[in-house]
This record gives sequence, structure tokens and C-alpha cells, in this order.
Amino acid sequence: MEKEIVYPRLIEDYLKTAMEELPAIAIEGLKGVGKTDLSKKLAKTAFELDRDADFTLLKNSIETIAEMAPPVLIDEWQRLPKTWDYVRRAVDAGLNAGSFLLTGSIANTDTNIHSGAGRIAKYKMYPLSLEERMIEKTTVSLGALLSGGPCSASIKGKTEIGFPEYITEICKSGLPAIRRFSASRRKDLMKSYISNLLSHEFKQQGVSVRQPLTLLRWLTSYAAATGTDAGYSEILDASTAGEREKLSAKTTIAYREALGNLWLLDELPVWISGEEYFSGLKRSPKHFLADPAIAAYLLGFDEESLMSPELLSDPAMRKMDEKYGNTYGRFFEALVQLSLRTYAGVNDADISFLKTRRGDHEIDFVVEKGRNLVAIEVKLSPTVEDKDVKHLLWFRDRIGSRLKDMVLVNAGNMAYRREDGVAVVPAALLGA
Repeated sequence: MEKEIVYPRLIEDYLKTAMEELPAIAIEGLKGVGKTDLSKKLAKTAFELDRDADFTLLKNSIETIAEMAPPVLIDEWQRLPKTWDYVRRAVDAGLNAGSFLLTGSIANTDTNIHSGAGRIAKYKMYPLSLEERMIEKTTVSLGALLSGGPCSASIKGKTEIGFPEYITEICKSGLPAIRRFSASRRKDLMKSYISNLLSHEFKQQGVSVRQPLTLLRWLTSYAAATGTDAGYSEILDASTAGEREKLSAKTTIAYREALGNLWLLDELPVWISGEEYFSGLKRSPKHFLADPAIAAYLLGFDEESLMSPELLSDPAMRKMDEKYGNTYGRFFEALVQLSLRTYAGVNDADISFLKTRRGDHEIDFVVEKGRNLVAIEVKLSPTVEDKDVKHLLWFRDRIGSRLKDMVLVNAGNMAYRREDGVAVVPAALLGA
């Protein structure tokens, strides 16, 4: 077991700035991403509702909150939903900036609880990005790519991080409490983690799982679809291959929504504005789990098997490989996607993807901030050829001045800009 490390979180300074203006903030995200640890740093008073004493106190005397020094943290607020409405009403009454922080591992979907829209600002926290893992000092900034002149941002840097290190990062997890353990212990912890999510946390949403093994198989097939836009029927067929009785559409939708409410699914939407520029675009999302390590565990992958594709045995995985490309390339893309979620968030940007219906053109990630765009392609190969950037150039020719930069993220060692304007950036060197 490695020594416990305190990881810097890019969202920390972003939240501090937001708290200077906003009276109440909700930090959402997958269980175990570090919401509580970060919130405790930002708060002066903390109520942790998974502790019996704090739960009982607020259940019986919720007005106690008003007597405490702000910012007041209400951790895992969904265990006592009336705390959310209490904060919302306090905001309506004229609460000062920086008064409340709420954290939750389940999305607020209860129709009996006000959404908090316009009162409680929501921010999502993700598992550790590559920059936050401190495996390398980043030299290329997504913020700079978004704000500079066309293809003018500084592109420089060298890294020794390569194929084996990215494999390790995929398997180690972006969950701080898990990644410091040995591979065997991480496997044990991941098993317990997923079991808890699919049983206890499901029940908190009022979802009854009659066939837990079928749910687990569906989630495993979803993991096999990492980095693809496979249809949900395709995922369902892979999870119930050989079974006479299939899950009903209603049950599948309920499972998918519950998994989404736990922030376990992290689907990448299509670029909505794409239809202004292109015709014949696909509209289905691209599939990712919140942490590539969770997908790797579900599929029985470890560092050895990911480096040796011939060792992969899951039939759903093989089927996806045949149709959508090799496993490692898609899992590398998932690692980049996870990092981009955080980088985009702290830059007030959104990410999506674009793919034509025929599949002849695709942009892995479209980062959008206002009218500014950055197009990003992900390629595993450390070397870059002209064919690897053809989609980026196709995109540039149709978008025009909105496009601030084109980036090819790879597993190479050097960051540089090509003569055609495309920035080639190793994944470890790209940061916020």
C-alpha cells in the first residue's frame, strides 16, 4: 500500500470563487470522488448525515443549522431530504453569500423536493483527472486553447509517461481512497464498492432489483461499450445473450436512470450545435462509466490483460472490439474523457462529441465555451500521421472562426504543433 496522498483538486479554487457570490452550493458526483474531504476544507461547520449523531440532531432540530458558523456543510444531504428544502427557503429569505455547502451522491429526482433551481447552484465533481494525479507536470492548458487566437496557444513539453503508465492509471482508479492500494486490494475494494452501489444505494432511490445478476451483467455490457455509441438494445442483447427472457424496456430504463442518478454512468452527449454546420449526424450518446477503473474491474481487466489484448475473454468485449475498435484505445479515450470533464468544468466549458450517421467522420471531443470551440481527437499511437488528423481538418474547414484550436491527444512523449495547425499533446501534458 502506498502512503496516503492528498491530491489537489482543480475545482477547489473554482468553488471558492463561486462561494464569494452564491449563498448555497451543491457539490454532486459519484460516491468516493472526494466531495466530503474537499467540502470540509471549504466549510467552518460540518454535519455528516451518515453519522448517527448528526442525523439525529438535524432530524429533530433542523434549526440548529442557523446557529452554526458559515459556511455550513451538510454532507450526504439526501439522507435527510428536508435539509435541502430548509436551505432553499433560507436562500429565499436573503441568505448571505457562502452560507451553505451540500454534498450528495444521489441526484435530486424526488418530485416532493424542490429542485432548488435558481437558489442552489450545482457543481459536479469527478474522479481524479490526470493533472490531479500528479504523475506529470502539465504544460498545455485547455483554458489557453479556448481563449487564444486560432491555433496560437503555446504547445510545448516533454514527458516520459507512456503506454505502461497509462495502463496503470486506467486500472488504479481516480477514486482517492482506492488508488493507493495494491492491485489485489484494489480489486477487493472495487468489488465491495460496486456491490454497495447496486444494492444499498439503489434502495435509497426506491428501485427494487429483482434480478441483481442481470443488472450486473447489463452494467458489465455497458462497460464493454466504453467509448462507443452502441445502442441500448445492443448493450441489452450482449448482457442477456443466450437467455430466453429478456429484461423489459421499462426495467432497463429504470436501471439506467438509477445508475445515472448515482453518477455511475457518464454519458457524453452529442454536440447540439453541430446540426447548424453538418447534416446527417448521429444523436445517440457515447458511453463511459464515471471511472475507467470501474469498467476495467467489471470486465475482469488488469494491467497485464490490458497490455495483452489476446488475453481478453469477455464475449461482449470482443463483439464491441470487432465493431468499434480495440479495447485499449477506447479505454485510453475514457481516461482522457475523465480528465477533460474536470478541465472543461473549471473553464466554464462543456464537452460533447460529433459523429456522422455513416460513421465516416467523427470528432471525439468538442469543447465549447460560449462561441469558442476546441476540437480534440484521441489516438493511442505515439506517432502521428496525416491520416490521424483528417477529421480535425475536415471539422476546421466547416466551422471557420469559431474553432480556436485542433488537438490530437496521444500517448507520445513530445508536445508540438504540426504545420497544418494541429497541436499534438501527450495526455499527461494536457491540463486545465
